[in-house]
Amino acid sequence: AIMAAFGMPIAHDDDEDRAVRAAIAMLVSLDNWNVERMEIGQKPVKMGIGLNTDMVVSGNIGSPKRMDYTMIGDGVNLAARLESACKQYSAQLLISEYTMAKLRGTYRIRDIDDVVVKGKTEPVCVYEVLDFPTDETFPNLMEAVNYFKEARKHYRAGDWDKAITSFKECLSLNPNDTLSETYIERCQGLKKNPPKDWDGVLIMTSK
Repeated sequence: AIMAAFGMPIAHDDDEDRAVRAAIAMLVSLDNWNVERMEIGQKPVKMGIGLNTDMVVSGNIGSPKRMDYTMIGDGVNLAARLESACKQYSAQLLISEYTMAKLRGTYRIRDIDDVVVKGKTEPVCVYEVLDFPTDETFPNLMEAVNYFKEARKHYRAGDWDKAITSFKECLSLNPNDTLSETYIERCQGLKKNPPKDWDGVLIMTSK
């Protein structure tokens, strides 16, 4: 695993964009390497990246016998939670609403969930960055993103049937969109057992 900081020790106006661009470049390089791996019969390698923006403590931390330059704080923990959540959302690059709010560039992004991570009480909006897939790996991307946005609106409103219909539209455009499949299953479960006080927020119980 890699933990990287952008803006330390010297901050820039575009640290969030630098982080996103670095993550996209990493994923593009990985995809290119996977093409070579599959050509010689090896399995592709996957990785997940989580980005968050916050105030953190950084510096040489430890004892005189063992000092490490590192970062600590809630902001670091949230980035780690997002990285772990990549598996749950079948995603490779997730960013928090705090990073999203400070981006200056234009990216292909979809809002994928509102979550309360383990150890916290306030929900955070999570976004997926989709600038690294090709037309082959994610066909009809922007059209699918629009249907996904519509599906999320119905999901938040608790209109499970309309949400399922829109998520199915996403799948018709990209049959490999595992996240839409996950949401269809989630909607079907919520439809069978409707929650009393639905607010569209998922409570994460694991790290």
